[in-house]
Amino acid sequence: MPTSKTVSTCTPDLEEGTHVFEILGYSKHRGMGNKFIRSGTFSVAGHDWTILFYPDGSRTDDLDYISVYLELMSQGSKVRASCDLRLVDQSTGLSSSVHRTGPRMFNSSDDSKYAPQTRLSKKRSELESSAYLQDDRLTIECIVTVFKEPYVSKTEFFSEIEVPQSDIMEHLGKLLEEKEGADVTFSVEGETVVAHKIVLAMRSPVFKAEFFGPMREARAQQVTIEDMQPAVFRALLHFIYTDSLPGTDGIWGAAADNEMIRHLLVAADRYAVDRLKVICQSILCRNLDVETVATTMALAYQHNCDRLKDVCLEFITRSNVMDAVVATQGYKNLKATCPSALVDAFEKTSMFRKT
Repeated sequence: MPTSKTVSTCTPDLEEGTHVFEILGYSKHRGMGNKFIRSGTFSVAGHDWTILFYPDGSRTDDLDYISVYLELMSQGSKVRASCDLRLVDQSTGLSSSVHRTGPRMFNSSDDSKYAPQTRLSKKRSELESSAYLQDDRLTIECIVTVFKEPYVSKTEFFSEIEVPQSDIMEHLGKLLEEKEGADVTFSVEGETVVAHKIVLAMRSPVFKAEFFGPMREARAQQVTIEDMQPAVFRALLHFIYTDSLPGTDGIWGAAADNEMIRHLLVAADRYAVDRLKVICQSILCRNLDVETVATTMALAYQHNCDRLKDVCLEFITRSNVMDAVVATQGYKNLKATCPSALVDAFEKTSMFRKT
């Protein structure tokens, strides 16, 4: 079915202007009360603006401060603009911002014509002891940016060359499946599995140390894997080659899921395949229930899965299921093999009841 794709672009149209307001004889402007000195009018994008300087602050309780504002002067105007009010360091000539107003509407008919809309005051004692005031001179710099109507381009046909998704994992999966170039054979409970040393070393620091480290067995053509089921080892290799778990071929179905994932977590920890270890924890976390939580918690303690451990403790202490959990075989096993987990659970339950 033929399809078409078109594109248009929106580009901001803005104009920026800077006005410098020199306050000479700064100390001689003191004692004005809440009156202000207005700068000369300056124009940005056809709109008139001024700076207001209050030597004694803009409010009756601001006598120990100075205040500075920007005002939109053009009558009957509404302008979308931003401003940056700055003070100039007299020793370096560099300016530092004391207030920024992001893009907003300035309306000359109400208080939104001022920026900032709340008071902007700087303590006089701090100002007079700084490099902003030298030779009785203060320099205020105001940068005004006016945002006009954005420019929208004409609609055009969108030309692109689509890039296919990466298929490297598919090729690596075929490499494992077709066994071409395999240079190591594993014996797992009497079953034979072949693989490629360089791929295993690339994905597992344990395999890398075994095949290419100082104690390497680079010439070893056959390696015996102890204490692991063949299905678990094959699933481990599948992940190493494809960065994914095997498909739903019965291994991951129904009740077998949690048991297989637990074994796979142990394998991932053994060979330091960290991403697979996190994936297994995530699956076990989603499938927690009264029957499995104690077994899963024991696994978390044994293999340093701190986040999974916390989730298990949370499940037990905050779901009012402690009595049901205690009645399971998994809890009895946990009590025998990992008593520290029960201490943590007890402490967490006590804390929860106090809150």
